[in-house]
Amino acid sequence: MKVCIMCGGEGTRLRPLTFDRPKPCIPICNRPSIEHLVSHLANLGFRDVILTLGYMGRSIEESLGDGSLFGINITYVHEKTKLGTAGSVKNAQEYLDSQPFLVVGGDHVTDVNLLEFYREHQRSKALCTIGLISIDNPQEYGIAEIDVDYNILRFKEKPAPGEIFSNLASTGMYMLDPEIFDHIPAGRKCDFARDIFPKLLAEGRNVKAWLARDNWSDVGSPASLRQAEQWKLREIAYTSISGDLYIKGSQVQGPVQLGASITLGAHSRIIGPVSIGSGTSIGDHVLIGPYTSIGEHCLIRANSKIFSSSIYNRVVIGANSTVSGSIIDNDTVIGEDCNIENDTVIGPRVVMRNRVILHSRTRVWPEVVVPEDSVILEHVLNDKFDARCEGS
Repeated sequence: MKVCIMCGGEGTRLRPLTFDRPKPCIPICNRPSIEHLVSHLANLGFRDVILTLGYMGRSIEESLGDGSLFGINITYVHEKTKLGTAGSVKNAQEYLDSQPFLVVGGDHVTDVNLLEFYREHQRSKALCTIGLISIDNPQEYGIAEIDVDYNILRFKEKPAPGEIFSNLASTGMYMLDPEIFDHIPAGRKCDFARDIFPKLLAEGRNVKAWLARDNWSDVGSPASLRQAEQWKLREIAYTSISGDLYIKGSQVQGPVQLGASITLGAHSRIIGPVSIGSGTSIGDHVLIGPYTSIGEHCLIRANSKIFSSSIYNRVVIGANSTVSGSIIDNDTVIGEDCNIENDTVIGPRVVMRNRVILHSRTRVWPEVVVPEDSVILEHVLNDKFDARCEGS
């Protein structure tokens, strides 16, 4: 079975996390998110994987290699210019035109049974089948109206208020018959949702729906990234230690996943599900709450508290500081007595001095130095980096 994974976007909506890496390489539980997706597909029996690469594609190749570690064969197809979702798949036609194939986004995090999706498409003999899922706010997605036989009657990309005729949103996961290539123009930008699907429906072609269940996210925002990581943390079944652990009068309440050479100071407490990478040192009287991931070689100083947050590699959290529902990128230093509020994102190599308060829903761009006693109410940008955080 073949699957095409699209990895061309710049991930602007997740900045500052995507300045140093492509969106599929953002870590979830200390692994690039694309590895979670590929592992899931491999476990379902998808053995031929074609990845279309654009922005920082080399990082994805380095993460996955030739696929042998996952028991699959990976073929990489590079885009010289942005081609859109349909144009990207068209660019890989020579590897896909022999049989029906699955298309997913490289930023997807899911445990949906895509093998069932594949088989349902084969039974339907449709030109294409769109994976749909019920969602609370479908305005950021394409939505579809279906009948009792799962025929798609109409499709609308990112509907405005008053145009929301359904809460069935497109997951961006499609099953396609090779005949689809006859409907995609070569060599120019073209999207499935905006261009191809409305055209097929207007022509009366057979476009089916498949209703997905279980967990799915395209990780389009910091909040959805945190939610996806919570799903993966829930999969930790028991406490495991990959190597030596130095612990002194502290408590680990599982499930907790611990790497090698971790130090846990006196009277500290970890309450799972939590994942902590190798070489991390945790001071005395530290509280790490559920749904937290901490990367490798981090330093968590005394009396600090971390709740439901994603801390990447080589991060320092100062004494008496609190981090709640935040994402903190590599090599950032948080000073003492800081309060990092919910739904915040701090980029790589930031220095945040003592007694800083970072308000909810704010972001700090890479390499910014925040002075002592600052109260941050809005995004803190750096002129060396693009300021946009809307789009793909």
